[in-house]
Amino acid sequence: MTVTVAQEAVRQPAVRALLEQSWALSDALYPAESNHHLDESELDVPQVSFFVARRNGQALGCGALMRVDEIYGEIKSLFVDPSARGLGLARAVLTAIEAEALGQGLALLRLETGIRQPEAIGLYEATGFRRIPPFGSYRDDPLSVFMEKALR
Repeated sequence: MTVTVAQEAVRQPAVRALLEQSWALSDALYPAESNHHLDESELDVPQVSFFVARRNGQALGCGALMRVDEIYGEIKSLFVDPSARGLGLARAVLTAIEAEALGQGLALLRLETGIRQPEAIGLYEATGFRRIPPFGSYRDDPLSVFMEKALR
């Protein structure tokens, strides 16, 4: 089994399929006002670095680093196909995002996830993220968890 994680274009059918699965999951778990996913056009911009995890060439996971300013970037669209969960793909994508953030000179990574996604929260906590108040344009939401990790 060969697993790779690389920066790739957002606009490709395999990535679209992953994003659609991610959006369907969010829509099933949370009301529209608590969903903060980005569509392809919002991910296909210069300040976003998009990563795809592949196993034997098949796209099974993705995630993005959205550079917000000179200090921090936000993790967006981190998702792994349910058939590939438990293989370490989410951690591998997260590692690639962190490396990119460091390469861009960012000091912090931040994210928003939902309270009904304990596996995601567990991954973030296990990799050094801590809970913080809402940041950026986010508002306090009882269905959201906001987290941050210092990179340097």
